Amino acid sequence: MLEIIEKTLLTALGAASLTQKKAEELASELKQRFNLSEEEGKELVGKLQSKVSEQQVKLEQQANQEVIKACERIGLVTQQDFDALAQRVAKLETDAGQQ
Repeated sequence: MLEIIEKTLLTALGAASLTQKKAEELASELKQRFNLSEEEGKELVGKLQSKVSEQQVKLEQQANQEVIKACERIGLVTQQDFDALAQRVAKLETDAGQQ
């Protein structure tokens, strides 16, 4: 029973985060609605918060990857590439000045 409730709530929450206040409100509502003990409610909310945190990390990673892909598609260089080119140009200028 708890597993079904947990999966349903995770689906409903998606990637949204639970604040402590919202988590407490949710635990209270679950206790009343499903006759859960306080410990069961807190355990369920803890699991939900953990899952949501995991999903947020995954979402951030996916977003970063998509930004990198988009930058590559439009031809933007990374800061690291830019710095390497700047050093190379500085070296070439120095070498050209010595000749």
